[in-house]
Amino acid sequence: MTTTSVSTAATAGDDNDDSPINLLKDSQTLHSLQNPPPLLPNNNDDDFFSNPSDLTPQEIANHLFLNSEILAPMVRASTTPLRTLALSHGASLVYTEELVDRSITSPTERIINDELGTIDYRVPKHTYSAKVQRRLENDRDNPDAANGAVILRIDPTVERHKLIYQMGTGEPNLALDAALTVVKDVDGLDVNMGCPKKFSVSGGMGSALLGDMNRACDIIKTLRRNIGCNKPVSAKIRLLDEENPKPTVDFVRNLVKAGANAIAIHGRIRGDESHIMARWETLINVVKELKMYGDVSVPIIIN
Repeated sequence: MTTTSVSTAATAGDDNDDSPINLLKDSQTLHSLQNPPPLLPNNNDDDFFSNPSDLTPQEIANHLFLNSEILAPMVRASTTPLRTLALSHGASLVYTEELVDRSITSPTERIINDELGTIDYRVPKHTYSAKVQRRLENDRDNPDAANGAVILRIDPTVERHKLIYQMGTGEPNLALDAALTVVKDVDGLDVNMGCPKKFSVSGGMGSALLGDMNRACDIIKTLRRNIGCNKPVSAKIRLLDEENPKPTVDFVRNLVKAGANAIAIHGRIRGDESHIMARWETLINVVKELKMYGDVSVPIIIN
C-alpha cells in the first residue's frame, strides 16, 4: 500500500516540520507492511478519554486526526481484517469503507457476536428474497452468510478510540438516520464527498456533492446539530479544480463553517481515475491558502 492510501494530518496553521506541505513533499515515498512509516508517538487514548463527556467534538477531532497515520477508506477493502491489521502495524486511526446510508439502517440489526467478540450490523436473512436466501445458505466460502449479510463488523477492543464510520449519503435526513444507528459504536462520523463512481454520483452522493455546496453543508449541519453527542463530524472531498486552489479552499471553508471538525482532501479531481497521478502541486497550494485563513482551525488530512 502506497502513501496514497494513508493520510497524514496536521492543522492548516501548523508551520513545523510536520506541516502538510513538508509531508506532501515526501508523500510519494512508498511504504508497505514490510516497509512501514516510522511509528508516531502514542496518543495516550485512555488518559485523553478518561472523562469523555467533558470533551468538545473539536478536541476529540484534534486528538484523533492530528499527527496521525490514518488508513484511508477504501471500498471493499476497509473491512475489519484490513483495519485491525493496519492498527497492528502502527496506524493511529482507521476508516470503515464507504457504507451507503440506507444499508446501515432498518432492517439492519445490531448484534453482539460473542464468538468473535465483535459488534455486527447484520441484515437478517428473512428480509431477503427466497432466491437470495438460498444463495446465502449455499455460500460455502462464508458459512456465516446463512445468518444474513454483515454490513459492518467492529472489533470494540482493537478499534476502540480509533474508528471513523464513513457514509455515502446525499440527503441530510438519511445521513442522520445512519449516524444515529452507529454513533455509539464509532469514534467519528465522516461523509464521503469524493467518490466518483457511478453508483455513488447517480444517487447524489460522493463527488456529486462537490457540485452542490448548499446540500453538502446542510448534511454537515444536520449531523453536527442532531447526533446528540460530542463525536466529531468530518468530510472527505476531492480537489475541485486541477490547477486553481480557490474552489477547493472555498468549499473547505464552507464545510468548516457548517460544523465540520476535520476535512480530508484527496489529491485528484472528479474526472481523474485511480491510475492518474495525484495533483500534488495543486494540493500543496490548497493547503498554503488554507493556512492564510483563521476560520480553518480544524485538522486537514492529506490523502
